[in-house]
This record gives sequence, structure tokens and C-alpha cells, in this order.
Amino acid sequence: MGCRGTMKNTMKMGINKSGGDDYFNRLLSYFKQQFHEPILKMEQIRDSVYFVRTMTKKYVVKGYSKYKKLRLQETFTRTLHQEGFNKTYQYFLDITKEPLFFEGESFGCIEYLSPHHKSFTFDSHKDRKAGLKLLEEFHHVTASCVSRYQTLLPYSNMLEKWSERLKTFKKYCSKVTYFLNEQTVNELIGWAEWSLNGMKENEDFFFKKPFVILHGDVAHHNFLRDETGMLNLIDFDLIHIGPSSTDYLQYANRILPSIDWSIDKLSQYKQIGELTKEKAFLYALAFPTDIFREWNRIMREKKYTKHYYSDYVIDLTLEQLQLRRKFVEEIKILIAKM
Repeated sequence: MGCRGTMKNTMKMGINKSGGDDYFNRLLSYFKQQFHEPILKMEQIRDSVYFVRTMTKKYVVKGYSKYKKLRLQETFTRTLHQEGFNKTYQYFLDITKEPLFFEGESFGCIEYLSPHHKSFTFDSHKDRKAGLKLLEEFHHVTASCVSRYQTLLPYSNMLEKWSERLKTFKKYCSKVTYFLNEQTVNELIGWAEWSLNGMKENEDFFFKKPFVILHGDVAHHNFLRDETGMLNLIDFDLIHIGPSSTDYLQYANRILPSIDWSIDKLSQYKQIGELTKEKAFLYALAFPTDIFREWNRIMREKKYTKHYYSDYVIDLTLEQLQLRRKFVEEIKILIAKM
């Protein structure tokens, strides 16, 4: 596992934990006692994820709320490597004296992938294609692993997930209208309701076999180009089981802002092109899942009082609203012709 960009942007460990620097010092002291090699440096990458450098190696040490979650990640990444998918990190099990458990969290030691000087970005056509190819390779491998993980992983249910996301957004509507005009909020809700109704009418598509193990979070930061130039897929915290189209739908949602919300450009990608001929997939593309996700998050976490967070979500909503509006209308026309 690598960190985004360079380590210059990492924060000192502990600011998101109760006790601040006291927590940092306690955790560092504990790690120093448990690692076989002396620790020369420790920094925070994000909450519960730390960069650790010893005398001979670099690691990413990640905390999990439950030990079984850590074990699942260790087992799954080992399975990937055993099945020939080597474009990801591995967990190390023998670099500490005993399993790491500190103040309610279990910690796993992950291979540090030194990042390339050029980061992966959805703004690059070459990177978008490379990301899809890597995701396709991942699905090809995990298709053979479904039976081994069917009792360990949840099954995909996008209809349920998005219905709940819409319900939550509606709950926060009165607060959201402090930042957006009511017409825009109602338009977003209208798109979502139309999308969900169409998805429900064609719901068999979302449960269509064959199944694979889905990545579940195909954001740009989970594609890491290492120092050799090889693209890696990282962070499997949200893996679940379902048709590969579920990951491709999320990938499409992620790249649409970078391709001007063009259904024609989207359909040119091999892995997605055939899916754009499916009513269910088109209906799903119209759902403003990214907007709802971010508004629900800042409302739930009460971050809307901070301009940094509210301005970001306002820009996300409004910056490409005209393009998104045109895109939804094109989707409706395509579906009407089917």
C-alpha cells in the first residue's frame, strides 16, 4: 500500500484520536516494543493509517475496529496473490513479536508501495482506460473466489443502498436548502426518484450472474501507480459480492465529470460500452449518488458549519449541474427509444 502523492503531505499521527500527541506517543511506544526492528519514523497518512519506517523497510500500518476485519483483509489479499493478481500490496505477519492490538484496535502491517512521481487521475484518458483494464483483471480473478467468500462477504444490493441514500438526503433537505435553492434540491430528488423507479422495473440486471468479488470503492485514490510504473488496486475494505457491472457503474459515475458528462464518450470504453445498452444501467447513471453521498456525510458529521466542507459540496453540486442536466435528458431519450 502506498500513500497519496508524497509523504510530505502526511500529518503527524494522533490528531484524530482522543489525547492527541499523548496517543501518538503511546502508540509509537507500543509499536517500538512490538516490532522486531527499530522504528526510525512514524507518521499519519489518515485516521488509523500510519506510515512506519524501520531500519530496513517501510510499511503502512492500518487499524481495524475488529480483529476479524483485519483477518479478512489479510486472507483476501493473500488469495489475490495466490490466484495470480499481484497488482496490489501484501500483509506481513512476521515483523512483530505478536499481533498488534492497541486501545481497542487491531493493526495490520501492509507492504508500502512507493508511489510513482505521476499520480493516477481520472482526468487522463490513458489512466481511465488503465483503471478499467485493471478492474477487469481483478474481476477475472475474483470470479473464481466467490464460493470461498460467500459466507464472509455481503451481497451487493444497490437498490437498497441508494434508496436509503435518497431517504437520508430528504431527511436533511431543510438544512441543504440553506446552501442550495429549493428548485435545485427538488430537481436532484426528481432525478433520483425517476432513476430508482427505472432500476426497480429492471432490477434483475443488478442481481445477474455470474458474480465476482467487487472492489466497492473505485475512487481514483484506490488506483496507485508504484515507482516502477505498474498500476495497483488498493484498499479492499468495501469488498462484497455481485455482478461486475456494479463496479463498472461506480467507475462510470466517478469518471463522468472528467468526460463532460458525455454518454458517447462513456460508451467508448470497452468494459462499459455494452452496459450502456441496458436500461437498468442507464437509469442508474442518472442517480446523483455522488452529490447525495457528500451532502449526507457533511450533514451527518455536522461539518456543514465549516466553509471548507460546505464550499466543496456546493461546488460538486453546481459546477457541472448544466452538463449533468443535459446528460439526464439524453439518458431519458435513449431509454425512450429502447
